[in-house]
Amino acid sequence: MKPIAQFVLRSRQAGVGLVTAIFLLVVLAGLGVASVTLFTSQQASANLDLEGAKAYQAARAGIEWGLYEQLRHGRCVDGTSFGFPATSTLGSFRVTVGCIPLNEMKNADGDPVMRWRLRAVACNQPVEGACGQQAPNNPDYVQRRLEVEI
Repeated sequence: MKPIAQFVLRSRQAGVGLVTAIFLLVVLAGLGVASVTLFTSQQASANLDLEGAKAYQAARAGIEWGLYEQLRHGRCVDGTSFGFPATSTLGSFRVTVGCIPLNEMKNADGDPVMRWRLRAVACNQPVEGACGQQAPNNPDYVQRRLEVEI
């Protein structure tokens, strides 16, 4: 027969391993959830960074188009909005190009020369309409604005 003190001591220690195992499972599950959350936010951040770079390139294409129209054809393209082909990398972007006359100057020969400010606003808003007017309530919305003076 076992002494009563030894029986009482063993019954108090029973279940300590179970409590420790449950604690470790909870801690490991918490670490797993934290790592998945961190990975997801990093992926979203990298995606927005890529979309921002695309928006910059779309705005730059708008500036180049506006410069071409102004320098080759001599016309101001104020308020023109266009999209890119759907199969291109910039297919989800629209660009709004505008120009503002600044002032007239004289060049080295004394001829009058007009100064212009070209502005291009690109956004990932593939529907019709101008970029830069009102940002939609969308966490993935990206917009870039470029200006040049000629």
